[in-house]
Amino acid sequence: MKKYYSFFKLRFATGLQYRMASVTALTTQLIWGLMECLLYKAVAEATDGRIPMDYSSIVTYIWLKESLYVLFNTWAMDNDLFAMITSGDIAYELCRPLSVYSMWFSRMTGARISEAFLRCIPVTVCAFLMPKPYRMTLPVNGAAFLFFLLTLFLALGITITFCMLVYMLCLFTVSPQGWRMVLTGAVEFLSGNVIPLPFFPKKYLFLVELSPFAYMQNVPFRIYSGDLAGAAMYPYIIKQVIWLAALMSAGIVIWKLAEKRIVVQGG
Repeated sequence: MKKYYSFFKLRFATGLQYRMASVTALTTQLIWGLMECLLYKAVAEATDGRIPMDYSSIVTYIWLKESLYVLFNTWAMDNDLFAMITSGDIAYELCRPLSVYSMWFSRMTGARISEAFLRCIPVTVCAFLMPKPYRMTLPVNGAAFLFFLLTLFLALGITITFCMLVYMLCLFTVSPQGWRMVLTGAVEFLSGNVIPLPFFPKKYLFLVELSPFAYMQNVPFRIYSGDLAGAAMYPYIIKQVIWLAALMSAGIVIWKLAEKRIVVQGG
């Protein structure tokens, strides 16, 4: 475990070096978040408030999404790992007396948390300083905040194990672009990044909730904003645990299969 923590710490420290990129992203997240708040305000006014979520919950959901965007962005995958797979440099990884799956998992986790750390604090501070209609609110109570933290880490685990599944499948192809485009293309929409999932028609929402995508950012953000509370959130937490275990198991099984057939430069 200490060895994998070293990979996590190394990637975390590396990610903290990109401060200017975080400043640029701060501007983008704030402008985009404010535009979304204005859009949903117009929708709420046009429908006399008959929307699936309370407007203040929507605003908080939006600011959480913008401040923690890097944690759940499946497009933000490690291109160095794809390069290792296609160039054959994965041979160096195989020489290490470590699990490649666990090593890459630690690496991705460290990179995402460090980048999110740089962006989260300034975006959140600005969100709390916004004028009242567009201001982020605190959790309804301490229990909601604790459940938010729990589901946040479970959602991060699901996101990373999903990305790991993409890496493992790319070991069976010449180019990673096919799997990458097919498997990550719909994730942002189905995970609630484009619009919160309660806005989906119920018959389609039922289908979305059969996938792991509904248990990424959708769950922690709705718990924090108060849209998901009480006994209603327990089934979502249980499904988060199930999907995390299922995706991790699938990734490890595929890696074991790929490990037996890896050929580097014809050797």
